[in-house]
Amino acid sequence: MSSDLWSFSLATYARPGVEHACLQLQTAGANVCLLLCGSWLEQRHVTCTEQRVQQLKELVGPWDVEVVQPLRAIRTQWKTLAEEDPVLKGLREQMKALELEAERHLLKQLEQVAQDWPSQDASVSGEWLESLAGSTASPNRDALQVLRAAATGT
Repeated sequence: MSSDLWSFSLATYARPGVEHACLQLQTAGANVCLLLCGSWLEQRHVTCTEQRVQQLKELVGPWDVEVVQPLRAIRTQWKTLAEEDPVLKGLREQMKALELEAERHLLKQLEQVAQDWPSQDASVSGEWLESLAGSTASPNRDALQVLRAAATGT
């Protein structure tokens, strides 16, 4: 697996079943960038603590609400109309690229916060996904497991 979070995220997302699992989690209210970061931290065997979880969530919140979600909302709103309008289809693709760039920036910020957290015993690192998913974890355990398996290559 790649050592930087962006490359790790791209490689993980490209694995079978991960896109569907991530979209299911996103629809349930989870932040996919945060979960990809959690997968990266689990893969690196970084201990999950409440303080670290809160630090990551606080970093994600404003950027997600003010930048990523508005871009996604416009892109989604244009989906049906773009099927019939080639100009709007092109604009929608540009919006998708902006959304992806905003997520890339967010992943870079998450990596900067977490990159120096030390690796520990592998047995203590497996709580990241559930902790970061919060209330969306329980009803979406299968999706979290798909993400965890993809991240570890199993």
